[in-house]
Amino acid sequence: MTFKIEAFQFHVLPMRTRFPFKYGIASMSALPHLFVTVDLVVDGKPAQGLASEGLPPKWFTKNPDTLFEIDLAEMLAVIQNASRIGRLAAEKETGFFAWWLSLYEEQSSWAKVKEAPPLLANLGVSLIERAVLDGLCKALGQPLHAVLCSEVLGIELGEVRDELRGMRVADVVAPQPLSKIHARHTVGLGDALTAADGSLDDGLPYTLEESIRAYGLSYFKIKVCGKPEVDLPRLREITQVITTCCPDGFHATLDGNEQFYDLASFREFYETLKADPALAPLFRSLLLIEQPLHRSKALNEPVSTDAPGMIIDESDGSLNDLPRALELGYRGTSHKNCKGIVKGLANSALLKKRAPHIPGGPILSGEDLANVGPVALLQDLSVMALLGVSHVERNGHHYFRGLSMHAQATQDAVIEKHPGLYERHASGFATLRIENGMLDVGSVNAAPFGCGISLDVTQFEPLNAWIKRGGMGEL
Repeated sequence: MTFKIEAFQFHVLPMRTRFPFKYGIASMSALPHLFVTVDLVVDGKPAQGLASEGLPPKWFTKNPDTLFEIDLAEMLAVIQNASRIGRLAAEKETGFFAWWLSLYEEQSSWAKVKEAPPLLANLGVSLIERAVLDGLCKALGQPLHAVLCSEVLGIELGEVRDELRGMRVADVVAPQPLSKIHARHTVGLGDALTAADGSLDDGLPYTLEESIRAYGLSYFKIKVCGKPEVDLPRLREITQVITTCCPDGFHATLDGNEQFYDLASFREFYETLKADPALAPLFRSLLLIEQPLHRSKALNEPVSTDAPGMIIDESDGSLNDLPRALELGYRGTSHKNCKGIVKGLANSALLKKRAPHIPGGPILSGEDLANVGPVALLQDLSVMALLGVSHVERNGHHYFRGLSMHAQATQDAVIEKHPGLYERHASGFATLRIENGMLDVGSVNAAPFGCGISLDVTQFEPLNAWIKRGGMGEL
């Protein structure tokens, strides 16, 4: 299979959260959701692919001294540069993997010159890669899992990392994608826990207590700020709420939010928490600890510690980062589509390859805080399912009011196409269906790269027009 790229288009849908969400150094109340459309010619026939991504403040670059407008301009610059590289690399017919390798390498070289960090630079690679994959899946009329297993994309894992020679993509993905995935609910630094913290009258659960009861949650991701005097009383309350509302047990992960600059400080913090009797139920349920060390320090020293599986997240910016992390004692990394699909496959392959040498076993977690449908969330779930990731951080439905920001026709189409994953709220808008704490992704697995509906992006504002009229300043 070969293809050419004729054009890319970018459109923006500004979105506002139900309530401000605090994570790390940022508090999010609004963000632009960017849609990327690519016009392809696949084996001589026209096809169109689509991908999207919310562009959050202070995640790709956690610089407390820059304004969001500056961060957003940097995000858009790496995306547009990747589209330029991708377009040039497919002016003539090419295969997918050769095209992807050229895109990744050229973007990495450009990023070094521009001093753009790898995590940010590869946001551009991932969005362009996803849009093209969507178009190829549509042209083939097959879901992503089937396309990957057929090896029509020509992905050579040994060309991505030398030690993966001999491994095929079909050896890495699950024989069948998972049909259901646990939704792991994030408890942010300022999120309401009980009715004593207030209420929000918009028809959706607001507090942690309400969310557990409404969705039957049993998996949780808990964020900490790294200060025992702040974290201890809040963690006690969180533990009390979860143990009360989950009498049959629960599982939790702890997100360190890059709050520590050396391992000794984190170990002291961890031991302080672990010694608190009120937190015993939490620590018995703990599955992993995500990125406690700041990305500038995380890969500088061994992390041997009594803490359960430490993984990297923000430090996983380039193809070199996971191998380095495993050598230092980390047990794995997170997958999220904004890091890239081929990169995620290569990471999963590396963890399988090195599994016998990873004490406690490898960890590939699923993370993505505020992903929303009808495109980004479903594409992300598609990849999680085929990688066999059984519980995934999902909070887009909690921080945003379902798909209410979209046209009613779009919402109706999503409910019709994915009746196990979306339902109609009593107020009329489409909202994520979570039952017994789980997401039904059967229809996602059957659709070409997850989405499966026709979305008219021309209803959204073209990116250049949005920038010209000062759209960044509205956020």
